[in-house]
Amino acid sequence: MTQRLDMPAPVIIKLPATMAPLPLPDAERARLGERIKRLLKERDAVLVAHYYVDEDLQRLAEETGGCVADSLEMARFGNAHPARTLVVAGVRFMGETAKILNPEKRVLMPTLEAECSLDLGCPADRFIPFCDAHSDRQVVVYSNTSAEVKARADWVVTSSIAVKLIEYLKTRGEKILWAPDKHLGNYIQRKTGADMLLWNAACVVHDEFKGQALAALKRQHPDAAVIAHPESPTAVLELADVIGSTSQLIQAAKNLPQRKLIVATDRGIFYKMQQAAPGKILMAAPTAGEGASCESCAHCPWMAMNALDNLAQVLESGANEVRVDEAVRVKALRATQRMLDFARSIQQKSHGD
Repeated sequence: MTQRLDMPAPVIIKLPATMAPLPLPDAERARLGERIKRLLKERDAVLVAHYYVDEDLQRLAEETGGCVADSLEMARFGNAHPARTLVVAGVRFMGETAKILNPEKRVLMPTLEAECSLDLGCPADRFIPFCDAHSDRQVVVYSNTSAEVKARADWVVTSSIAVKLIEYLKTRGEKILWAPDKHLGNYIQRKTGADMLLWNAACVVHDEFKGQALAALKRQHPDAAVIAHPESPTAVLELADVIGSTSQLIQAAKNLPQRKLIVATDRGIFYKMQQAAPGKILMAAPTAGEGASCESCAHCPWMAMNALDNLAQVLESGANEVRVDEAVRVKALRATQRMLDFARSIQQKSHGD
């Protein structure tokens, strides 16, 4: 059974008051795109974009030698790229991770108001005492956390390597304190059988996917495969044909024989998924209603704050620089570097090295 001793009460998350930017006319989008390309060259900057941001930003990252990826690949890319400035289109913890790994580089973001519900749901002032009260456990935190929370952790992990890491710690006889996503923690515990004490938080996007409505949608489309991110509730994961990280879901979309796919993750992923599997029909998993597929939902409101105009503005002005206290950064680097080293060892084993 998953350990739930002293499971904290969830933090109440307020959705952002700032609205996502309105769509721009095609001519303005083209003008801003060319301006951003010019500024990236002039500023010796590279654009690193998450799968969940607007497709215009993903396309710009591709066209300018940047990176479109999940949080693990974003961290790897930023760490290896020679550019003096990293521009991170995503949410705040991603910018902080870039700064943790690259203290000598300037890290900018289109907006510093782009938060993450998992990060907000695991504030350091509540999390650190919780860890201290369970000092017999290895603290493993998802990358969707603040620099301060990472600094208290023994390990940082992404969904792409989480199961393998917990399996490794279990073989060492370790008990785990996991934070912040309870759904991902439950999934990992079921896969590994590890002794895990879970923090009580969830992603506002994935938590809204509905198992009953998904089952009804599957009945309407019996020839469709369901692919789901493990941040989704258990009732959704039980209906999934493939469960995986964002990058793993894109690969699954390419490899699965089914032409129709019901996708239980942020719909921002559709841009890269359609590139990988151009012949597939993609449907958003339902977030409300019996059998409904809410196409205006399933998208992070903070990711939606990243846009062409504020990206151009930050490159022009140098504003929105990400800063991390050096003492915190050094502590957070230890757990983050462990993640990268562990991921590298998995990759080497898979290639028979």
